[in-house]
Amino acid sequence: MTVRQIRVFGDPGLREVAEPVTAFDKELRGLVKSLTATLHAGAGRAGLAAPQVGVPLRVLVFSYDGRSGHLVNPRLELSERKITADEACLSAPGVWWPLERSYSAVAKGRDMYGKPVTVRALGVLARVLQHEADHLDGTLFIDHLPADERARFLTSANLAE
Repeated sequence: MTVRQIRVFGDPGLREVAEPVTAFDKELRGLVKSLTATLHAGAGRAGLAAPQVGVPLRVLVFSYDGRSGHLVNPRLELSERKITADEACLSAPGVWWPLERSYSAVAKGRDMYGKPVTVRALGVLARVLQHEADHLDGTLFIDHLPADERARFLTSANLAE
């Protein structure tokens, strides 16, 4: 399957809100397979959203600690309990930053065939699902940082917005 190029911070496509998937067809299955191949093409990768490869659809894939899968048109229910941990993004390679996220998440959506899927996650996997779902809304993880931290992140990553 095709490994796609990952778009980096500054690419305007990362700021677009992805469209809901309406056709559960061969094209969608190909996208899911391609996203999965791209995710597994590098070490330490845990999640990837379709907008990160230039496809503005609400699709994400994940793989962490023996659990992997995909979600189409996901909706997340988040716990009130929060935890701060380092977070990274494939669209800002090599940069990690501490970020507060919900400790647990329940993600509901569809699989590539249109069947309902529910993923219950704790800790890092919950963080991955939140991070990737943000990409579907055109939100980058730095958007959750206070202004001074965001400025430091952009400077340390040698990025501009």
